[in-house]
Parts: sequence; structure tokens; C-alpha cells
Amino acid sequence: MKIPILFSLVLLLSISCNDDKKTQESESSEQEETEKTYQLVWQDEFDATGKPDATKWDYEYGLIRNQESQYYTDSLKNARIEGGHLILEAHKEQITNTAFTSAEAKSEKEYQEFAKYTSASITTKDIAEWTYGKIEVSAKLPKGKGMWPAIWMLGENWKEVGWPKCGEIDIMEHVGYEKDTIYGTVHTEAYNHTKGTEKGGSTFITDPYSEFHTYSVEWTPKKIDFLLDGEVYQQFENENKTENEWPFDQPFHLKLNIAVGGTWGGQQGIDDSIFPQRMLVDYVRVYQLK
Repeated sequence: MKIPILFSLVLLLSISCNDDKKTQESESSEQEETEKTYQLVWQDEFDATGKPDATKWDYEYGLIRNQESQYYTDSLKNARIEGGHLILEAHKEQITNTAFTSAEAKSEKEYQEFAKYTSASITTKDIAEWTYGKIEVSAKLPKGKGMWPAIWMLGENWKEVGWPKCGEIDIMEHVGYEKDTIYGTVHTEAYNHTKGTEKGGSTFITDPYSEFHTYSVEWTPKKIDFLLDGEVYQQFENENKTENEWPFDQPFHLKLNIAVGGTWGGQQGIDDSIFPQRMLVDYVRVYQLK
């Protein structure tokens, strides 16, 4: 009987030591997360009045992507700072497409002589770009069928290698026909919506139209976490393969826009009775680890 008892004692001690080791590793990991300290490296609090700050933002123009129906402008009607907020506003109005060539043109930028809606898309491209960090935006969203607001990022090398090879981080997307849902997604050469392989997730949101919520990502060399009001709801991990899976070790710039219609936002049509619609942005803040 002595040998089984001795064996049992050794086994219990071994299990106890292993449990202690796991507990220590878990506590160490939690402590590492707690000690993670960010410093603010870029921000816009939208305290002025008039056009967005030209030292921080530029505009996109025209009919650009995703078969969307809006024409992007730099008009104050579509993009302005007012009452301590950035206002991006979509209107139902006809506007001439200055890039129009002919109805037979292959590019979606060129085959429409007129657009039925105007809106705004502002970007930090060629002004401010970051590699890793926490990017946080506080905003109220536009509502109604046909609305497709987005807070997103593109890789610095998009002109050289094109999309999706440059990488895309969709911090927040919302489509108006899904009133209580937001999405966080990445697109890469290997994982993108044209192949049906995009990597993303969604979460329930309350009062996205009447309340400010914070939409953010925490991006490191190992992973990208997507957060709503500080809570992680989606994670994309670096598989340590190639740039086709993980093109996220380079600077990215930020975009804020309201699209109208398009391949996703327009899947259930556009409700023309809702206009004008606006996205109110309280602040944009970028943090990086000290």
C-alpha cells in the first residue's frame, strides 16, 4: 500500500505545481496588459468652426468605389466643424460628375454624367499615418436605408500595390437597414470580400443614432482588436505567414465617410425620404505605446 500512496502524493504535488505555474503565467499576462501604457500622439477635438483642419485632413472627390451613389465634395454643406463636432452630411441633390467621359466608360468614376447625392469623405492620407496603436473615434451615426457610414484605414502602399494587397482595417461600418449592428473587419490579399474570405465580426449596438459611442481598434504586431465602447468584440491575429495575410506592419492612414447606397449599403435600396443625414464626430484620437 505504501507505493500507491507515495505515488499519489507525488502526483498531487506535480498537479499543484503545474496549477501554480499556470496561475503565475496568467497573472503575468494580465499584469502585462494592465501595464500597457498608451500616449496620445495625434488628435482632433473639432473645437474650431468651418472647414476641417487642413493640417490634419484632406478630401476625397467624386464617384470613387463600391458602386456607391454619392459624389464626394469639399463643400461646407457636406463637411464642416460646428458646435464642437465634425459634421459629415449626405444630401439628396443632383451634381455634375466632372470626371464623366461617356456612358460606355468602364470606370465607375467616369460613366455617370450626374450623381443624385452628395456627401463627404475626409482622410489623413499624406498628412498623418501610423504603424500600430489605438485609434479611437467618438461618433453618432446617420440612419436610414441606404446609409453606409465608415471609419476605416488603408495601407500607405495602396497606390503601389493596390487594394486589397495594401490592407484595410474597417474600424467601424454600419449599414442603415441593420439598425442595431456595427461591423469591424480586415481585408488583405488573402482575406477580402471579393473572395468572400474577409475576416471580421459584428456586435449589437444601442442608440447609434442618438448617442455617441466610441469605435476603436488596438493594433499591435501580433493582432488587431476591434472595440465598441472599450469592449473587444472581434480579434484578428497575425498568423505569421506572408504579407498576403498580414500587411499590417506599415503605416496606415485614416478615413471617415458617409457612403450612400453601393454594393453593401444599397442592398435594400435607398430611402430618399431620410435626407439629409449626418455623422457627428466628437473626437478622433490616436495613441501609441510608450
